[in-house]
Amino acid sequence: MTLIRRLADQAARTPGAVALVAGDGAELTYGELRRRVLAVRHGLLSAGLAAGDGVLFSVRPSPESLVLALGVVAAGGVVVFADPGAGPEMFTARLRLARPRWSAAESVLYAGSRLRPVRAYARRRGLLLPNLADLRIPGEGPMRHVHVGRRLPGVPRGALPFADLVRGDAPEPDGDGDPGAPAAVIFTSGTTEDPRAVVHTQGSLAAALDLFRERMPLGPGDVVHTDQLMLGLPTLVSGARWSMPPPPCAPAEFARLMRERGATHTFCVPAHLAEVLDAAPALPDTLRYVLLGAAPAPAGILRRAVAAAPSAEVLSVYAMTEILPVAIASAEEKLAHVASGAGGDLLGAPLPGVGARPADDGELLLSGPNLCRGYLGAEPLTELPTGDLVRLDGGSLVLTGRKKDMLIRGKFNLYPGLYEPAIAALPDVADAAIVGVPDPGTGDEEVVLAVVGPGDLPGRLRRVLPGVIDHDALPDRVVVLAELPRSGRGRKLDRARLRDLVTAGTAGTAGPAGTAR
Repeated sequence: MTLIRRLADQAARTPGAVALVAGDGAELTYGELRRRVLAVRHGLLSAGLAAGDGVLFSVRPSPESLVLALGVVAAGGVVVFADPGAGPEMFTARLRLARPRWSAAESVLYAGSRLRPVRAYARRRGLLLPNLADLRIPGEGPMRHVHVGRRLPGVPRGALPFADLVRGDAPEPDGDGDPGAPAAVIFTSGTTEDPRAVVHTQGSLAAALDLFRERMPLGPGDVVHTDQLMLGLPTLVSGARWSMPPPPCAPAEFARLMRERGATHTFCVPAHLAEVLDAAPALPDTLRYVLLGAAPAPAGILRRAVAAAPSAEVLSVYAMTEILPVAIASAEEKLAHVASGAGGDLLGAPLPGVGARPADDGELLLSGPNLCRGYLGAEPLTELPTGDLVRLDGGSLVLTGRKKDMLIRGKFNLYPGLYEPAIAALPDVADAAIVGVPDPGTGDEEVVLAVVGPGDLPGRLRRVLPGVIDHDALPDRVVVLAELPRSGRGRKLDRARLRDLVTAGTAGTAGPAGTAR
């Protein structure tokens, strides 16, 4: 069954129930959500959108963006997520690969990318916006456009107003569509010469929703507070209510809305949850589930989450853009693993239907119905090499490192992920990461441990680390930083930037053998 069919069936069962509460408090019922999606579908088809057409999508999380994205997929189109703020060269390279025929963006983004004063203002703040209005289909002609919000100077002539689409006719579709047809293209990494994009189908996305619901029950009466699409969609398929915070949303506001709306579930990136707990140390007692994802959850964050929401189950999800979710572990399981001294980061047992096996070198290989079709322009995938190194422990996956993050010290291969969770669990260590600084003379790497915490941590860690991690993994230098550099919506650790930071400065550092650096 397709993703769109599941949403339509749920809406037909509970048309009068509230499906979504917007950032400003406006409510949208299931019946109206369904009608709007079908209206957008009909309007796009009438305007010439063809099956398989890519739609470059530049709309922030909102009820409008949800309806528009679902309408594109319902019409047989493909939502292409290629961040226009990624820089002109990278953006151009991604468009060259994806070849979208349509662009959907907020009116303010069209204005900001075309009007010279606005472009100059954005440039001064480090945002180099492409001229969306002048985008062309390579070898053919200009793209078609949809704008969200009132028409502003810079919106292309002939652009379809989203407001008109949702007010149009909403006839029932003739069929359910093809579950194997592409539904979303998500750019994840790569270079300007070789950008990489994940292609998900309606079927792979629907399978992902089922796995989330199996581990974290959802149903009518539940309220899920998040701006993340991959938790919002399971909410809607289940007949629950999606509470969507406004973009942007300060941590204190996020916590206030969670409390006011009686949230039973929430999803946060670990770094964002830390900010929310700084603003609101106690979370609402209505919460039953706190889900953490998009980055490893340090032991310190897990402890804070458990203390802040004692009536909730705190869960950490392991997933990749290519296949999500893969495994979910509770905070209690992860903290017990840390306390055992077994090393590595406990990910949990693979979810039902997910195939997970270590290769001969320890790299995790994944398969299952939730696996993406593959990478755009490449052969379909049947099994995904993750780049993550794991071991199996009683049926559970334990992350030991990343292949590309491996550091070389003489004959010892050091995988930072094997040791970082144990270090982050030590008293007063708020966060920890290990990077290598190459030594051009020896070919080895200086091993630098960066920690967030009080200034006297280097000396204390010098004394306790020999009893916590392998001798060959002891850092050559310990650096205290105000925070670890993170990037993207997932707030993932930026190891390249961290390497630059620890290379540039040596203040607040010490060597593990006791020699101050």
